[in-house]
Amino acid sequence: MNIEQQLQQAADRLAIRNLVDQYAYCADTRDAQGQMALFTEDTRFIVFMDAKSSEPSQVITKRADLFPVFDNLNSYRATMHFNGQSTVLQLKDDSATGITYCIANHQTINDGVQKLMIAHIKYHDSFVKQNGKWLFAERKLMVDWIENR
Repeated sequence: MNIEQQLQQAADRLAIRNLVDQYAYCADTRDAQGQMALFTEDTRFIVFMDAKSSEPSQVITKRADLFPVFDNLNSYRATMHFNGQSTVLQLKDDSATGITYCIANHQTINDGVQKLMIAHIKYHDSFVKQNGKWLFAERKLMVDWIENR
């Protein structure tokens, strides 16, 4: 691999990490439209509320259909998504795969009582570069466990 290819690969890896972090930022700032814009038109968003299940809890196959999922975060008083390690597993030309670990905190307050739901998540991602911009082509949200406090 020559220096130009190495620089391009480093730039692509950084752009993919920024995409992952932008997803969490949009979630926490309740920017559903911004979050949707991080996905391809024909995206696949697959949710496994139990990561050990062979059947997903939800499958969405169009970016336009993501709005209710992301807008649902408005049911919480506050959220905070902490992205941990994010590894690009494969990167070739304009496609990549990766995995990201996330701890997602969701706060509600009902009748003055605070409740906290903490989801421990792994995202299994497929990325594509379209028009020079990295996007999610597929995002599998795998909930390993949920803690309620």
